[in-house]
Amino acid sequence: MKLSASTLTALPASIQTPAYKRKAHAPGVVHLGLGAFHRAHQAMVFDRLLTAGDTRWGIHGVGMTRPDLVDQLRAQDGLYAVRVADGQGVTWQVPGALWRMSVATTERDAVVQAIAAATTRWVTLTVTEKGYTPALGQLLLDGLRLRQQAGLPGITIASCDNLQGNGHKLQALVKTAGTTHDGELLRWLDAQCAFPCSMVDRIVPAATPEVMAAAQKALSVQDQCALSTEGFWEWVIEDCFADPTDAALLQSSGVRVTSDVHSYEEAKLRMLNGSHTAMALMGAVTGRPYIASCIGVPHIRTFVHQLMSREVAPHLSRTDWAEYRDALIARFGNPYLKHSVHQIATDSSQKIPQRWPPSVLGQIAQGASFEHHALGAAVFVRYTLGVDENGQAYALNDPQADSLMALGAAQRTEPDACVRALLAREDLWGTTLPQNATWIARVTHWHQQVLQHGVDAAFQQLLATNT
Repeated sequence: MKLSASTLTALPASIQTPAYKRKAHAPGVVHLGLGAFHRAHQAMVFDRLLTAGDTRWGIHGVGMTRPDLVDQLRAQDGLYAVRVADGQGVTWQVPGALWRMSVATTERDAVVQAIAAATTRWVTLTVTEKGYTPALGQLLLDGLRLRQQAGLPGITIASCDNLQGNGHKLQALVKTAGTTHDGELLRWLDAQCAFPCSMVDRIVPAATPEVMAAAQKALSVQDQCALSTEGFWEWVIEDCFADPTDAALLQSSGVRVTSDVHSYEEAKLRMLNGSHTAMALMGAVTGRPYIASCIGVPHIRTFVHQLMSREVAPHLSRTDWAEYRDALIARFGNPYLKHSVHQIATDSSQKIPQRWPPSVLGQIAQGASFEHHALGAAVFVRYTLGVDENGQAYALNDPQADSLMALGAAQRTEPDACVRALLAREDLWGTTLPQNATWIARVTHWHQQVLQHGVDAAFQQLLATNT
């Protein structure tokens, strides 16, 4: 027996299930990017709004690249279980906000029509950094064009990802899709649609067989779409909505609505995501499979603490960074979150530019040390070999994988030249760092230590000289 609308009433009483009539109304939200993060984050916020009696927040979820996931969710009537686990205990919940599903690649017209539907009020996106493509801009513009032609009001279009200034970037992407004949449409878009910037935070690992087995034990039904997450979640969104009354509604569900998203964005990108990337690369190279197994090692934990305190925090506008740092380190150690280092290392070439260079440049401007970031960069170079220190090969799941591995292979014979070649890439480091001789020298030094003595020894050496 599998989880579905017909089996909801058979679930144990301890499982929180939808307390509203699902699908009695048309969806009010179109979500692009139907992955684990959305289903354990925004979908659970919308589930709260539906539970409170506001029927406008049902979701039409769109899988951008995963028709298999859409098929699984359809077979379960859009239902899935979420394990919320941390030091406070373990609970299970079945959110009910996902009402309809489509696949962008094979059902594009259905997606365009959903964006254009009179009942649609919001479009949310979790498409990741590499998802901001011309095709995405065209998809959104085609739906908005139909709305404008039908005389419908504008909508809120909210990016929920790790790009700083994501609302501005998305609006620019959509407008770029317009042609010289779209002047009236673009004026309507500027006047009636809202593209708020937002910061979202919750650790949601990719689904694993362990989670599915735990779900079956807890629910007494099979669930092919079960997820595991932590108790902590945060959604900070700019007070910029097509319908201004949405601000109070979101706040009632725990969302922070503010005019200052930037300070939250930069803290998350540089402290959480920046240290996540460093640990993921180190874990991949040393053969440690999960973030929890990395942060549990004393010298890695100390490295992360120092990285955030000494090289990141001095350049943040968020003043409560020490509390934020300590909370992050505690979250990283959550034993229930099997957060794969290889999952986090995915698309590193797209992530590093926003996560590391701003802090390094800040340190350089102040004449301060950037040794922790230099060692992180050295480990990234080592990572491009595609084999860990135990001789186990791994794939680089990255848009730049071919060029990175071609450069990385040279470190076996010409390691210093390999470092220089990778550090010269402006797509990774920007225009300033590739010209900084001290940065290049320090990364080269730590790369030598990594190759000669191993990653762990290099980390321990850094800590011994930076007490």
